[in-house]
Amino acid sequence: MFFRITHNDTDSNARTGILTTDHGKIETPVFMPIGTAGSVKGVHQRELMNDISAQIILGNTYHLFLRPGIDLIVKAGGLHKFINWDRPILTDSGGYQVFSLAENRKLKEEGAHFSSHIDGSKHLFTPENIVDIQRTIGADLIMAFDECIPYPSEYEYAKKSMELTHRWLKRGIDHFRNTENLYSHRQFFFPIVQGSTFKDLRQKSAETIAGYNMPANAIGGLSVGEPVDEMYEMLEVVNSILPAEKPRYLMGVGTPANLLECIARGADMFDCVMPTRNGRNGMLFTSEGIINIKNKKWADDLSPVDPEGTSFVDNYYSKAYLRHLVISGEMLGAQIASIHNLTFYMWLMKEARNKIKSGEFIKWKNSITKKLTERL
Repeated sequence: MFFRITHNDTDSNARTGILTTDHGKIETPVFMPIGTAGSVKGVHQRELMNDISAQIILGNTYHLFLRPGIDLIVKAGGLHKFINWDRPILTDSGGYQVFSLAENRKLKEEGAHFSSHIDGSKHLFTPENIVDIQRTIGADLIMAFDECIPYPSEYEYAKKSMELTHRWLKRGIDHFRNTENLYSHRQFFFPIVQGSTFKDLRQKSAETIAGYNMPANAIGGLSVGEPVDEMYEMLEVVNSILPAEKPRYLMGVGTPANLLECIARGADMFDCVMPTRNGRNGMLFTSEGIINIKNKKWADDLSPVDPEGTSFVDNYYSKAYLRHLVISGEMLGAQIASIHNLTFYMWLMKEARNKIKSGEFIKWKNSITKKLTERL
């Protein structure tokens, strides 16, 4: 069984589950660190496995396609072997990256024509070759090619974009079903719900996606600038339609508070660059709130980053030392901050799973969320 729900919260739509792949089982809710080009920035695979305890990481089709290139990944025996990672991998289809290249891409029915941000070379992504590329990358979980539109968008644009995404989805599923994986492990295909923040479009998209009866479903086009209440509202709309027995992957979310609120609304899987990107810039997430380690107030604070010990970093480094590294521009500072934030996110997901199992999730969520949003 690809996904099995193990516990349902009695006071919300939160649940725990086990998602099974040939590279291992994943306990949900789960946060997935982003390894865009086959690397979670500043973090060794050994640290991801042993210290951070990441169950799964992401790669990105767009970036891996351009560099190092698919031929090298195939020669290595797939991305798992190329980067020496023996746990599950999910690949994003590249739809978001193409969306971000607004001035260097053109969308047509056949697919997306775009120019590489690296060397300006011309390329075409189609629903079919995106499947082929992800087949050769060898990710366990692969995504449909979709159009991710900006916020805000006009209703007619959002509608036409959603319909294009649905037509691309059918082509992608047909191609996926008519092709084989290149390696010895199974691959699972995720459709993506779109529709911006328009309720009727989200309903229509969720119904369309659910109708394909794929093993899991993703929710895209959120956390792109809309107010957080609108994101929560759209998630509730979509999750009332998507089948409860299948995992729901909310793409690109988010802050620690976002994660808990979305878990309460029935989401199971998350990813975001925030832990590493913000960490490199000196923002640290803790159980007591958010720290800007560059602030002078931490200059002589020899206490651990998080008094709760949510990260193994707390056993080794003080706020003062980490601030010294960051202010000095030492690479180790960005590395420690990234590791701390990722470990904190893993701790938060584990705590959420434990609280759901014990029946205390909502009480705990409401209590800790207030802290998680405070600036210390």
